[in-house]
Amino acid sequence: MGRRWRDGRGALVVEGAAGGGSVRVPLEIAGSYRARTKGLLGREAVDGAILLSPANSVHTFRMRMPIDVAYLDRRLVVIAVRTMRPGRLGLPRLRARHVLEAEAGALAGWGVRVGAQVEVVGG
Repeated sequence: MGRRWRDGRGALVVEGAAGGGSVRVPLEIAGSYRARTKGLLGREAVDGAILLSPANSVHTFRMRMPIDVAYLDRRLVVIAVRTMRPGRLGLPRLRARHVLEAEAGALAGWGVRVGAQVEVVGG
């Protein structure tokens, strides 16, 4: 359960998405300090989502777009979901071990909500 990922690409699988199935989304994994620090800064868009691990908070200073943020516990269960506009500082979530970021509105479309179980494939 205490898995550490390396920087790279993979897929995010969301169980129990609309219709009871699962959704598979392209995922960028930021496991190093440098990759986590950069995150989505300076990007106009993101293809899929980015996983910051380990992480329990994020900020949107110098971001160009609003983002959805999902805080995940050590078992990859979603414990909170927020939409953040540029220039904001998110409060740390004590139980969070990973943070998932995507373009605003994307997480709801994929079925990422509090209590949802996600899986990281690859990386």
